[in-house]
Amino acid sequence: MVAGFVFALTAAHADTLTVQAGESIQAAVNRAQAGDTIKVMPGTYRETVFIDKENITLQGVVVDGKWAVMDGGGKLNDGVLASGHGVVIQKLWIKNYKGNGIMTQGANNYKILDNYVDGGFYGIFPQFGKNGLVARNRTTRIEDAGIYVGMSDNVDVVGNETWGNVIGIESENSRDMLLEGNYVHDNTNGFAITLIPGLPVKDAARTTIRQNFIINNNLKNFAPPSSIAASVPSGVGVLLLAVKEATIEGNIISGNKTMAVLTTDHATFGMPSDTKVDPFPANIALLDNHYADNGNNPVQTFKTILKTAGVNRADVFATGKERDSCITNPQAITAIGTKRWKECAPGRTTMATRTAMLAEPVQSPPLSIEQKGRLTYLAVCTGCHAYNTQLHGPSMIAVRALYQGNPSGLANYAAHPLRKRKDFPEMPKQDYLGEEVLKAVSNYILNDLKN
Repeated sequence: MVAGFVFALTAAHADTLTVQAGESIQAAVNRAQAGDTIKVMPGTYRETVFIDKENITLQGVVVDGKWAVMDGGGKLNDGVLASGHGVVIQKLWIKNYKGNGIMTQGANNYKILDNYVDGGFYGIFPQFGKNGLVARNRTTRIEDAGIYVGMSDNVDVVGNETWGNVIGIESENSRDMLLEGNYVHDNTNGFAITLIPGLPVKDAARTTIRQNFIINNNLKNFAPPSSIAASVPSGVGVLLLAVKEATIEGNIISGNKTMAVLTTDHATFGMPSDTKVDPFPANIALLDNHYADNGNNPVQTFKTILKTAGVNRADVFATGKERDSCITNPQAITAIGTKRWKECAPGRTTMATRTAMLAEPVQSPPLSIEQKGRLTYLAVCTGCHAYNTQLHGPSMIAVRALYQGNPSGLANYAAHPLRKRKDFPEMPKQDYLGEEVLKAVSNYILNDLKN
């Protein structure tokens, strides 16, 4: 009886706010309370929306084929930013932003559904969160990854289409991921599962890439030269960089000119060392994939290696001290560097695992201002900055050297940045975080941050 009363009371407080064309979505978010739904009617909205409240649903309404369109005009950095737990972002057409189409920042229990993101640096970017769902979205013309899941746990990425991006879908320094039923085509690189040194999360493990179409990912790399994504080779269906326990099962991998699957380590990929990170891939399983017409025109680096090995092409290419991996029916494919791999046990499959998400929502207790400072570093700053190496912006060691003893100066710069270096992209304003949080994160970076 008490439980029923609590549910009824919560439901009674939920409200629906409607945003008409010409009105502000952010103004509706500011009025909303936890549990509310904000419906955005068809029209063009030129703004950045920041959601820092829990259990808010932001939902575009499509009428006669007309969408709610958020247009950054090539000037605004971000479409939707969300730090509130339990947020749902659905059915928005987001285009012409310079940075992120949709980004969650430390949010748990999120859902990003049915959106169309056109242009930007990251299309859909959940960062440092747990228990998320990214489903039925479409992303294109992204300078890094169409869908990019960073330092996250227990996330399903299912039923999306990504094309015309540098990377179709990337999972970086993340654990317990299910990437299933996606159509990843005509990117530079299809899937990238990576462990990047210098980030706070020191492993990338238990990723399943299952029943996807990974087709014709041969686009010329157009990432900015300063970005780590600029080093991604064209023509690779699936890239596995230093990851552990990755299963590639039941995919159709076709028409990727360099190779279907590349597993590699940090040194071979030109990554700096991190003493807290194992730089070698391990426990990779390639199960019952269909390979067709891959490796027929590899990029020059791999063409030279293949020639040295006495072959013209390869479906699977393994480099470095990879260990404890297996392939189903190895005699049916052309592989280089897999002599130490075993044949996978008959009947091995991941199909009994239906989701990587948790059975219950993650509990997210309130944070002190010091904890908010650390979380902001993890959920916002590490999207572009690693500790001791260049990710997209300068390393945190360089930032600390510049601002040591001056947290106010760092906070002010983050709120109102000026472009100082031509070899780095312009830093977006972080003023939406508020003065108190910016001071807290600056103090954390300058006084407490360690690799």
